[in-house]
Amino acid sequence: MATGATTLHDLLKAHVSEGPLPGAVAMVARGDRIELAHVGSADAAGTAPLTRDSIFRIASITKPIVAVAVLMLVEDGRVALDDPVDEWLPELAKPMVVRTPGSPVDDVVPAVRPITVADLLTFRNGHGFPSDFSLPAVAPLFSELRQGPPQPQHVPAPDAWTAALSRIPMLHQPGEGWLYNTGSDILGVLIARVTGRSLPEFLAERLFEPLGMVDTGFEVPAPKRDRVPHYYRKGEDGGLELIDTPDGQWSVVPPFPSGAGGLVSTVDDWYAFARMLLAEGRAGDRTLLSPASVRQLTTDHLTRAQREAGALFLEGQGWGFGGSVDVEAIDPWNVPGRYGWVGGTGTAAHITPSTGLVTILLTQLEAGGPVPSTLLRDFWRYAA
Repeated sequence: MATGATTLHDLLKAHVSEGPLPGAVAMVARGDRIELAHVGSADAAGTAPLTRDSIFRIASITKPIVAVAVLMLVEDGRVALDDPVDEWLPELAKPMVVRTPGSPVDDVVPAVRPITVADLLTFRNGHGFPSDFSLPAVAPLFSELRQGPPQPQHVPAPDAWTAALSRIPMLHQPGEGWLYNTGSDILGVLIARVTGRSLPEFLAERLFEPLGMVDTGFEVPAPKRDRVPHYYRKGEDGGLELIDTPDGQWSVVPPFPSGAGGLVSTVDDWYAFARMLLAEGRAGDRTLLSPASVRQLTTDHLTRAQREAGALFLEGQGWGFGGSVDVEAIDPWNVPGRYGWVGGTGTAAHITPSTGLVTILLTQLEAGGPVPSTLLRDFWRYAA
């Protein structure tokens, strides 16, 4: 029913009506033509509608924003892509690697070279999630680093977090294997160490303020919380289980501002970021990033073997800096060069530089895993 929808509103309405999704906000933009729809409620009780300016926990579509911030530092001359990160992250100066990915955490060898900035951007830094979550070196990512579904108030502050990271062996030698998520959190710490400012301060000054992203940040101030939907996951009985409320985990600045998934935002704010990328780094009369850096961001940097090893997350896609890149048209919505990512809180945002297409979908229902939902796949088909 949803796949044959004639309007974006019809598509969202069909999925919300089928349940258990309470609501969704979506945008499909091609140049100056924008189709936007908001359907359903901010909570399961239906007490308030979702609106265009609803503020969502955007999870992993934070990653492209943080990658752009790092490229700004590269253009400022503060770091270089091939710089070892141990100058700013001395905790990672002598990393250890498990002898094989399946080895116990105490069966380690030294890293053969330092971790670089480029390793972090391409998720080939050695720490992160593989397709096999049962590997021994994966468990500490959950127990020590609180990697996984966003829980901003429960993660240690950056210095303690990085110290804990230094005690966890890497699954791969630097540059060898693609592993999900942790690279972006390390980048958030790197930005703060390089600049001497917190990640929220740097992003606000260099990206959010110039782009007019007035509702994007790591917390929602009290006057705006009536625009924040409740956040749910599917319960075992098929109903909804409440995870977070507007006055919950995003109501105060977290101890650890997560570069991997900590932001809240709106459809129009993320669209402002997307427009800047499509304009090759320009926003109005300001240049925030060079065209060359935008191309690096949106170019696949993985080998075929690395893409295949990360298939649980990538599903045949490549990886640029902080986001996936379609490398071949394997599905109706895949267009080579499409860049963006999905978030575990039920979000997705992509740009296609060759056509100027922007697609953004924001919901308040946890994705429940790396496989895109039926709604998301129907949304991509509709946009294509």
